[in-house]
Formats: sequence, C-alpha cells, structure tokens
Amino acid sequence: MMGILQQLRRRTPLGWLQLSHEKSRLLVALSGIAFADVLMFMQFGFQSALYDSNTRLHHSLLSDIVVIGSQTRNLQRISTFSRRRLYQAMDIPGVKSAEGIYIGTMIWKNPQTRRDTEILVIGFNPDKPTFDLPEVNQQLQAIKQPYTVLFDRGARGEYQETISQLEQGKPVKTEIERRTVTISGLFKVGASFGADGTLMTSDENFLRLFPHQPAANISVGLIQLQPGADIQQVVAGLKSHLGNEVKVLTHEQFIQFENDFWSRNSPIGFIFNLGVSMGFSVGVILVYQVLSTDVNAHVREYATFKAMGYRNLYLLCVVFEEAVILALLGFIPGTAASLGLYHLTRNATNLPIYMTGIRALQVLLLTIIMCTISGAIATRKLQSADPADMF
Repeated sequence: MMGILQQLRRRTPLGWLQLSHEKSRLLVALSGIAFADVLMFMQFGFQSALYDSNTRLHHSLLSDIVVIGSQTRNLQRISTFSRRRLYQAMDIPGVKSAEGIYIGTMIWKNPQTRRDTEILVIGFNPDKPTFDLPEVNQQLQAIKQPYTVLFDRGARGEYQETISQLEQGKPVKTEIERRTVTISGLFKVGASFGADGTLMTSDENFLRLFPHQPAANISVGLIQLQPGADIQQVVAGLKSHLGNEVKVLTHEQFIQFENDFWSRNSPIGFIFNLGVSMGFSVGVILVYQVLSTDVNAHVREYATFKAMGYRNLYLLCVVFEEAVILALLGFIPGTAASLGLYHLTRNATNLPIYMTGIRALQVLLLTIIMCTISGAIATRKLQSADPADMF
C-alpha cells in the first residue's frame, strides 16, 4: 500500500495539468457539470418531497392496521365503505379497537384573502385520539363545539395574518360551503402535492359540513391490536372475514400504497424520473464535448506517448483522471446552488425539500459515472491513433 501511495505521489498529474492549462474551457466544463447536478438535485428533491408530503398524515395515524375502500386510489381519491366492517373486525382475535375517520375535500374561503380555495377536511372521534399530533390532541375539546375546526399552519397560501391571530389565542371565522365555521387553533402537517392544507374537526362537525355524507360510510378504518398479537395473522384474518369491499393494509403498507400511487399511477413520478435522466444526459453531452476537444487538441502529444512505448491504458487513465477531476470540482458548486434552491422552494411552497447525505452521495456517484461515460466516449479516437499518421 505504501508503495502504491509513493508511486501516486511521484506521478505527474497530467490530467489536471491539461485541464488547468485552458482555464476558460475548464470553467465552462465545471459550469455544465454544476448545471447537470442542479437538475438532478432538484428532481430528486421534488420526488422526495412528493412522497414525504403526501404521507405525513399517514405516518401520524395511531393505528397498527388500516382498512380502506377497495376503490381507493390515494388519500385525495378515497372511496367509502360501511362502518359495519369495523364492527366485524372486532370479531377477529387480536383486535383491540377499530375506529373510523372521514376524509373529504371542499371549497372554503381563505380567512385572509376571502378567495375560494380547496382544502382537505378530516373528521374523527375526539374522544379517542387518532393522530400522533400533540397540537391536535391538546385541542380535542375545542373541536367538539359545533362548526369548529383546527387549521394546518403549514398550509400553502396567504395565511400569515390568520396564523398570527390564532397564535394570539383569537379565534378566526370564515365560510365553508356557505356555512360559518370557527378556527379555534393550529396544528402542523404541511402542504402536499395533493392538498394545499388540512382542517381537523370532530366526526360530528364533518357530517355537518358534508350533509350528503352518510354517517354509516367511513373513509378509513383504524385498527389497533392487543399487545403481543401477530399482525400478519390478524391481517390475514381480516382479509378473509371482511370480503372484497375493503383493502386491509398494515400501517407501513398504507404508507407504501400512497407512494405507489404517486410513483406509478400519477404522471408526476414519471416526470421527476425523466428530469433526472435529462440532467444526467445533459451532463454526459457537456463533459464529452470538453474531453473530446481536449483529446483532439493534444492528439499529437498522446501519439508521442504511444511512440515512446506508453500503452493505451495509460493514456485512457489520463482522460479518466480528467473526468473524475471534473466530476468532483463540478459537484461542489452544483451542491451549493442546490442548497440555495432547496431553501427558496421550501419557503415558497411549504414542501419538505431538504438536502440529505444520501442524496448528495447519490448525485456525486451519478456525476462520476456521467463523467466516466463521457471520458470513455471521448477516448475512442485516442485508442485508434497511430503515431505514424500524426507526423
């Protein structure tokens, strides 16, 4: 190992010397790589925000098993089923409790701008906490009052004055479908690609706001198990006992069910994957142009090396050295620019878009592969170069 390190130390950094000789060309190459990295970072960030934002409510559910209608596609496209299925679920050994919640979307007037906006509304039994959201659980008595709701402080839109007033303990009134409602408090979930914001209220208030919603039909069933119960065994029993009207999922499967909708059944997931591919392709083309120009500019020097006895492998290593140097140097400004864009996007949309170590490593690896592919294409002429034809 020490011998290899000593050889590397004595080795002339030919790749770096060639790149740094034409500084303008180097800057152009680094700009191109940084741009490609920004494209990949943003697409990966949007994709992660898509999944994270649309499953935050799912993660907060206090449930071991989730029951949904068989026609449900995702949280915003949910089908109802009979509450009797929850009564039937109590017959299965290992089931401790089974509660239902209502979910629907409707138009409300933004309390601040008075503009009509679509919002997600969730109704549940306030006597039995349903969400792992401390702010909601501390205000369960408030939502028992008629036409009283809690508002998501992370909603997308102009709500600064409304939130400020609620934080001072002053209720805010607005309209939902020509009914006056009182916003008595706040909680935090955040906007998603499917909903700009969320309201929480009691199941009775939900039925008041949705008069055409049959009380006997619920949107989601939440089942908690007895301590020590085998969840897979209970799931199998529920599927057999409840029939085809519903889907029975573990909590983790319910979260994955939502992610699968956005990645497979929604065009958004495909668009984000296409964006990553386009960024990668743009980077390959830009780096290839730089390395190809460099090889053509120094083809006589490479031919001289071959005439002196250097093998093609040595010359290829020089080009690949240039590719790796470009990847590492271009990655730095690309990451810095992406951090700024993440911050800007997060403030503008309330979406959970953050830089993670895994994502940075993923983009760095893709950048190195991108530059290596470009180097492999650029060296085709170099391998066929004949010193006799050069002089």
